[in-house]
Amino acid sequence: MTTATARPRSRRALPREGDFRWVLLWGVPLRVMHWLAAASIVVLAVTGLYIGKPYFIAGGDTADHFLMGRVRFVHFVAGAVLVMTGIVRIYWLFAGNRFERWHALFPVSAKAIRHMATQAWTYLTVTPEKAPRYLGHNPLQQMSYTSLYLVAIVEVVTGFALYGQSNPSGIFYEAFNWIGPLLGGMPNVRFVHHTLTWVFAIYVPIHIYLAMRADVLEHDSTISSIISGGRMVPPEERFEDD
Repeated sequence: MTTATARPRSRRALPREGDFRWVLLWGVPLRVMHWLAAASIVVLAVTGLYIGKPYFIAGGDTADHFLMGRVRFVHFVAGAVLVMTGIVRIYWLFAGNRFERWHALFPVSAKAIRHMATQAWTYLTVTPEKAPRYLGHNPLQQMSYTSLYLVAIVEVVTGFALYGQSNPSGIFYEAFNWIGPLLGGMPNVRFVHHTLTWVFAIYVPIHIYLAMRADVLEHDSTISSIISGGRMVPPEERFEDD
């Protein structure tokens, strides 16, 4: 046992100090992937919105006129990083611990669905003491992350289709040009790619808010766990996924 100090959970009578147990939730590969993916998504959103509608006007000397080229290069590099993190995440769906494996992203049981509804209600009513207790992600978080992964896949596929248009004899054109006819033409591909960017732009601040909210109201180390990899929990407390 490790002795640690913790503040009481909102409206919960938890001890301030005593014997706590350390629970490892997220391995190093998943934590590194999380922060690299977060950084690449921010870069992709900023550069992608610029590519869609440039908000700086190049002027002055000749070098300034290659601004779009540099922005596109950064966009492509960030896209490559996101794809690499996705490959790691897919591998870790099978190689990770029980909090990281594929079943932790698909809350399809009747119990998980009930808890998902309860969790949503506690978010709306700010009553964290009524929420089902989970060490890892609760079912609502699991569903939101799964949905975000699906959005990311569509973003990557449509992005590759757009990228391939610059070289009709290249591998990206051969592999992803079918996306254009499927969606009714490349303008539609570009529209879908641009629109889904706003899903990330809306999701990221909400994700940060909910993580900070959990730390402030529940004191459950949500934010620090993605850095340290785990949580300190009272030995007598029971969790749905323990």
